[in-house]
Order: sequence, then C-alpha cells, then structure tokens
Amino acid sequence: MDFGIAGRNALVCAASKGLGKGCALALAREGVNVTITARTPADLERTADEIRRAAPGIRVQTVAGDIATAEGREAALAACPAPDILVNNAGGPPPGDFRDWSREDWIKALDANMLTPIALIQATVDGMMERGFGRVVNITSSAVKAPIDILGLSNGARSGLTGFIAGLSRKTVRYGVTINNLLPGPFETDRLRGTAAARAAQSGRTLEEEIAAMAAANPAGRLGTADEFGAACAFLCSVHAGYITGQNWLMDGGAYPGTF
Repeated sequence: MDFGIAGRNALVCAASKGLGKGCALALAREGVNVTITARTPADLERTADEIRRAAPGIRVQTVAGDIATAEGREAALAACPAPDILVNNAGGPPPGDFRDWSREDWIKALDANMLTPIALIQATVDGMMERGFGRVVNITSSAVKAPIDILGLSNGARSGLTGFIAGLSRKTVRYGVTINNLLPGPFETDRLRGTAAARAAQSGRTLEEEIAAMAAANPAGRLGTADEFGAACAFLCSVHAGYITGQNWLMDGGAYPGTF
C-alpha cells in the first residue's frame, strides 16, 4: 500500500531509541523527511545514521535537547518549523508510590507528558490546517485505558492529554488534520525495563525474570516490537487515515480485557 506521504516532513520527538525511533524509521521508509529529537547527542546521531541507511535519499535532521523544555521545543521547531506530521513523545515519569510525590514531581510529569505535546500542537496545527493536510500522533500509554498502580504520574498526565485531544481533534479534521493517540502496552523498550525493575524490587525476582513473566502473561505470549508500533504510526499518518481522528489506538497484544 502506498501511504501517499512521500516528500512530507515529520517532527518526531524522543526518537533516538524505543517507540519514537520505530516511528521515525517507519515514516522514513515511506519517503518522509524526518527531524528527530532526543537528549543524548550520541544516541541521536547513531539513530540518524541508521535511518539514512534504511531510507537512502531521505533528509534526516537531528536536534539534541529536552523536548519537555521551552528551549528544546524552540530548537526542534527552528529545525522543522512547518511539519506535516508531528509525533509527540517523551520519556514517562518514574514509577513509585503517590505518597512520595511532591508538587514538583507532578508539575514535571505534566510538563513532559501533557503540556509539551499541547505546546507543539499549538505551534504547528494552524499551519497544517492552512495547507490542508496534517497528522498528529501522540504516543501515550495503555495506562490511559487500564491504569497501572505504580505509574500514577503517567496515568494522570497522559489522561489529561487524552481529554484535551478528544475535543481539539474534532475541530481540525474538517481541514484535513487528524490527531490521534497510540497507546503502547508492553513493548521491548528501556521504559519497560524500568517498570520491570520496580516490580522486581517488590517481587524479589530478577529483572530478567520479571520481563519474562510480563511477556508470558500477555495474551500474545510476547512483548511488542518498535517496528510494529512504528508501522501503526505510519498508517495513522497516511492519506488513508483521514477519517480517523480523536481515537486511542491500543497496542498491547490483547492485554486489556475490556470490550470497549
């Protein structure tokens, strides 16, 4: 299937590894020029080289910085001021017990996982609407559907973003701009390893035992891969997804047990 987005420009946040990297690779393979951001320059450049090898001829720009800061966002938008595609992503807040979290912990979580995506959408969506095409994909979490007890900071911040998107996405679709959320369940990422480490500390199992148990407990019998997550992101960004907006696409191998 031709996704119809070759030659478009994408800004993909937190894309040096994990799910963000998977999205950037998938878009580049569809002919999209990508600007990728991350905090660690070495990881960022390594990923940029990998994308160039996977998609020769595609323009790949890198912006080192923290997208959750005003400075990081300004640098990203300076490099890619008029993206056709925006993939919002940021590292999730740490697990823990809500009794231990201060107001500053909550503000940091909201800044990274709610207010930063909103700020980037605010900076780019009008241009998308004027041009008659735009795709925004927010990488959130399966915890929006089924909260995870030790990820309260993430549960709250990402649910706030979800509510905001539910309203805005109905305003932009008339102008060819869709906004959707991709909700990952257990994927092979550093984030999963961090969550597994917290659980291992409680269960007495090793980290690898905890990860194996998480994979075995999933109906699919495995963890998800960044490549399949990226493919789903690329489809949502395609010309074929123009009638899909305001949705929460859950990718969790069937772990969520509900009907709706």
